Amino acid sequence: MTVKIKHDQKGCIGCGACASVCPDNWVMTEVKGQTKSKPKKTELKDVGCNQEAADACPVSCIKVFEG
Repeated sequence: MTVKIKHDQKGCIGCGACASVCPDNWVMTEVKGQTKSKPKKTELKDVGCNQEAADACPVSCIKVFEG
């Protein structure tokens, strides 16, 4: 099974919830002067903690799906 992650970086508010619950795949980075989250990988062999990261996002800008 392959898991894909779609992240709407424009919609990201930079709260860091995803990086807190899933530091294995989520980091905080600066984008145009604003702190935003970013996945280290967008295709993985298993979901790991990425679904928890998506569930923790207050603006629902992370989608995890099989692909």
